Amino acid sequence: MTSFTRRRVVIGLAAGFVAGLAHNANAKDILKLRELYDANQDFSALAKELQGTTVKVEGFMAPPLKADIEFFVLTKKPMSVCPFCETEAEWPDDILAVYTRRGFDVVPFNRGIEVTGELALGPKRDPETGFLSMVRIENARFSYG
Repeated sequence: MTSFTRRRVVIGLAAGFVAGLAHNANAKDILKLRELYDANQDFSALAKELQGTTVKVEGFMAPPLKADIEFFVLTKKPMSVCPFCETEAEWPDDILAVYTRRGFDVVPFNRGIEVTGELALGPKRDPETGFLSMVRIENARFSYG
């Protein structure tokens, strides 16, 4: 009976360890905005590694610059006003431009969303608005709970 109990304990511990690994793997599926830059405010090694791949990011939709625009800005925290009217040198490290595949409905600024799309790095100026992004998600889609 003792070996049966030990076996159950070992199996239980192993199952808990595997479940913990699975949870950590799922947590890593979501890219955090802070992971895009290193301490020098350069693109992080992780961002460079993920460039051109499909990533998921969580955040909040900032109010768009204008109606019928093809992109929005994802912020780390809810923002009710424009967070991104900056030059290339002053680009905040906690926002991300999101270019959708097609038009989108604006989500209230305080409602969290999950964005999935291709990570792109480097300066890009939107021809219609003049908005300059240093990092963005392209061909994006988003959902909210």
